[in-house]
Amino acid sequence: MNKQDKIQYVSEESDDSSKKVEKIKNHLKQCEQERAEYLAGWQRAKADLINYRKEQEAKISEIFKFANEGLIYEILPILDSFEIAIKFEDAATLAEGKTSEPRQRQEGIKQLYNQLKGILKNQGLEEISAVGEKFNPEFHEAIGEVEGKESGVIAEETQKGYKFNSKVIRASKVKVNK
Repeated sequence: MNKQDKIQYVSEESDDSSKKVEKIKNHLKQCEQERAEYLAGWQRAKADLINYRKEQEAKISEIFKFANEGLIYEILPILDSFEIAIKFEDAATLAEGKTSEPRQRQEGIKQLYNQLKGILKNQGLEEISAVGEKFNPEFHEAIGEVEGKESGVIAEETQKGYKFNSKVIRASKVKVNK
């Protein structure tokens, strides 16, 4: 073998090696692209799962928040009855003169009423203010008009309205100034 044959052989071998290296580089580049795609897909899937869990927790929280709405709505007439009883006792006490027995009965009714209101308030029930307020159809239901100074202002409330966790469950029934 002469020197020229040896050089040619090394040269051919180096061409073959560079092709292999180039092939390996291309394969590596392709693998890196696939890895980046898989990583991005996995990250999106993970973010989607996290968002889904947050949405589900929010929905469950909302369900628990309003789970008692039906029960509270059914209790509202009891609150109305307590208010009527208190007004009746006030009128009866004034008519009879202030004796200790009616006053004690009246205080007992007021105490029960306040306890029930406290429990419901702790659960998220709020009264809607009405008298003296500007009429708002979101919170008030007009059942009549009366002569008054300022038009559109509520003059009288015939039935209290309530919000449960900031959601109106019963609008106030009111009479509005003409």
